[in-house]
Amino acid sequence: MDFYEIRVKGHISPKRMQTFAGLTAKLLPNGETVLQGQIADQGALHGILRSISDLGLNLLLVQQKETCQEESKEL
Repeated sequence: MDFYEIRVKGHISPKRMQTFAGLTAKLLPNGETVLQGQIADQGALHGILRSISDLGLNLLLVQQKETCQEESKEL
């Protein structure tokens, strides 16, 4: 599993966040939403991106991140 950060324009409502189960959402003051979490594989990532498009959200960023600090310490 890889850790990803996905940014979209606008704030995602709690009801719409159900679409992105397993990801955390951070609503930024500039009107963006940051979705973060581990995504199993490329197929799952494409499913999330498809859901973003289906909801009419504007995709701003998709970035694969290094593993979380806590996970790195455990290794």
